[in-house]
Amino acid sequence: MTHIAVLGSTNMDLVAYVAKAPQRGETVTGREFRTIPGGKGANQAVAAAHAGSDVSMIGAVGADAFGSQLRTTLEHSGVDTDHLRTTEGPSGTAHIVVDDEGGNAIVVVPGANATVDHLAPGDEVLIAGADALLLQLEIPLAAVLAGAEAARRHGVRTVLTPSPVQSLPPELLASIDLLVPNEHEAAALTGVTDPREAAVALLDQVPEVVVTLGAAGSLYAARGAEPLTVPAPRVTAVDSTGAGDTFVGTLAVALAEGRPMRAALAWASTAASLSVQRVGASSSMPYRSEIDAQAASNTRHTS
Repeated sequence: MTHIAVLGSTNMDLVAYVAKAPQRGETVTGREFRTIPGGKGANQAVAAAHAGSDVSMIGAVGADAFGSQLRTTLEHSGVDTDHLRTTEGPSGTAHIVVDDEGGNAIVVVPGANATVDHLAPGDEVLIAGADALLLQLEIPLAAVLAGAEAARRHGVRTVLTPSPVQSLPPELLASIDLLVPNEHEAAALTGVTDPREAAVALLDQVPEVVVTLGAAGSLYAARGAEPLTVPAPRVTAVDSTGAGDTFVGTLAVALAEGRPMRAALAWASTAASLSVQRVGASSSMPYRSEIDAQAASNTRHTS
């Protein structure tokens, strides 16, 4: 079995469901409220665990009720939390509005995640024994860089989701093997709006790029090769909150198992298409058996 390490955030998602998201200064009435464990790091960890990998989570939760819930949710999903610290103060929270079209707007309050600014004792040993390290940008950049450099020292594949998008220092990019932005993040990083052109531009900084395109699928680019586009299954989205993290976590498992890139992207897109048909982030992520069954069904319908 593969082993994926995740260095990143854990948040409690506080989700309000509305017909239409409010504009600035506007108050609207929501129809439902849910409290759902999330955070981009934890989401990717759960996705990878559901997809069939051994997964270890490096991060922090607060010494509050949310922290206990977050740790328990990860453990029940099969994620090892021995390297998930508990700090004084509140856990991270994400305040999310989801509209009837499945779109979302999110405000993240870091809480305990802000304390993850370095690798703790034992973290590098854990990373060294993994097949891949998944990184995002909801913890301080110093820890992301330390994790990426540790992975590079030990020959471990690094996968970075540049969200929330920000300027990335050259020393971090030098330690990244695969960058996975969405099309908006790719445009912000390059100043180029066309996803294909943005992906090619990013190859000046990293060897491989996957740009996620929402319902249109994904675009892969690598140095010395022609870009590859893989469509996503057509589905009706209910809540897209965890789709990107589902895609990345599942993709990491597929690549760690040695699947060719086209097949890995198709499998990850299938997982993401299942997640958007369910509410929540970590609560929406499909298990390997579901992904395989849906992938087989997709193949029958397209053959």
